[in-house]
Amino acid sequence: SYEIQEADGYYWSRWNKCIHGSRDFSDMVFVDNYIFNKDVYIQFNSTVGEYVGYTAHGVYNADLWNKDTNILQQERAEVDRYCKHNAELYQSAIADKTGDSVTQAGGRHPAVLMCSAYRFYPHGIKVSWMRDGAVVKTDVTSTEEMPNGDWYYQIHSHLEYTPKSGEKISCAVDHAGLTKPIIIDWGIKSPSGR
Repeated sequence: SYEIQEADGYYWSRWNKCIHGSRDFSDMVFVDNYIFNKDVYIQFNSTVGEYVGYTAHGVYNADLWNKDTNILQQERAEVDRYCKHNAELYQSAIADKTGDSVTQAGGRHPAVLMCSAYRFYPHGIKVSWMRDGAVVKTDVTSTEEMPNGDWYYQIHSHLEYTPKSGEKISCAVDHAGLTKPIIIDWGIKSPSGR
């Protein structure tokens, strides 16, 4: 999240972010940056566990804040309260949701195709699958539209299927910002190469 304030041409902002690479969030890091005119002057990083100042003003304030155990406890708690909590919500939203009026895939097929749309705005978008031009409603799993945090959204859809010779599978993406739907075709060649 971030906050920006401007006065007389000077900009103060505060950006915090959560970073992790593991699915269980055991490596979660919380970083809280205090910025003046695009330069970080104080930073709290949960791996360090205290504030670090990068300018004379930042060093002065970091010293003061590091002496206040209440402020440090609050910042250290953000890894669990803010980062892990929200990461768990996002992960469950991605893993547990399916598209409207679509049967969730049951794992009965040997192949999976994925169709993703990134950086679209506003959030209304439709992703559909077609087999030889006919809309497919079964064996499709889709996430909900997910915010990227920068006003844009993304969505992912999967189709489980059994490949058949000569069959054409298509993913169609339709959005208000498009003059016509974008269609991506996966053509499957027959064993003879036709």
